[in-house]
Amino acid sequence: MPETPITPSVRQRRVEADLVRTVLASFDNTPDPRLRELTQALVRHVHAFIREVRLTEGEWQQAIDFLTATGHITTDRRQEFVLLSDVLGASMQTINVNNEAYADATEATVFGPFFVEKSPEIPRGGDLAGGAPGEPCWVEGTVTDTDGNPVSGARLEVWEADADGFYDVQYDDDRTAGRAHLFTDEDGTFAFWGLTPVPYPIPHDGPVGALLAKTGRSPMRASHLHFLATAPGLRTLVTHIFVEGDQLLGSDAVFGVKESLVKRFEPQPPGIPAPDGRDLDGRTWSRARFDIVLAPEAVTATGADHG
Repeated sequence: MPETPITPSVRQRRVEADLVRTVLASFDNTPDPRLRELTQALVRHVHAFIREVRLTEGEWQQAIDFLTATGHITTDRRQEFVLLSDVLGASMQTINVNNEAYADATEATVFGPFFVEKSPEIPRGGDLAGGAPGEPCWVEGTVTDTDGNPVSGARLEVWEADADGFYDVQYDDDRTAGRAHLFTDEDGTFAFWGLTPVPYPIPHDGPVGALLAKTGRSPMRASHLHFLATAPGLRTLVTHIFVEGDQLLGSDAVFGVKESLVKRFEPQPPGIPAPDGRDLDGRTWSRARFDIVLAPEAVTATGADHG
């Protein structure tokens, strides 16, 4: 017979509440006050969830099995726990909490599981595609602070999927493609060649994909290009830009789309000269502009929303 949740009696509710108090008290002597706050809040919320839905032992075992499978499929090239956090909206909510609105600073969004340290450096106008298939795309813009001052020497990490919807780390040949870093010029400007972003599914051949399938959700991400912007004295920005008109903007699998990050990727027919004189061999290409505004490094909760 299947296990059926029941409505608890007064006596049963007392037993459950007593356990919550006992578990909370077990963390009272945690030396680190922040760790104590985190663990006790976690206990309260987990127990509240269990009690609210009257979680069965079979369902709890399924959850343990799911998390075990998530751990087993995770490697140094695939982070299934990040995917889980993303599809639950936890990643996006953490981004929201830690990147409060400040003046006209560019909004942040999810980091994603495909960032790689030590990407190759390219000069202004360089090409980050690295031979990856896709339509060429010219991206240019500026980096300024919230007072409008240009930020010289800001480091921009940029990464994206190829035309087949895969990042370089999803291949088995150790290629480096679709990623690079560059620095802004003295006037805060930057420009590079990338690929016109395309929609793609997050990896869905594992436990997270199975969860999406069982809940009737799509694994598709709206077309986007990742940015990580850093500069001394300014808040680190992790963000994307999304393609205007993409039909997936309203159903992004990881809830990463923000209206301010939707940009026009202007199609360029064959024969239109490239901004830097590059020979495009008669191919179509696109161009986009992304002006980045970085908030001060220290933005307090009480003074965050200035706009």
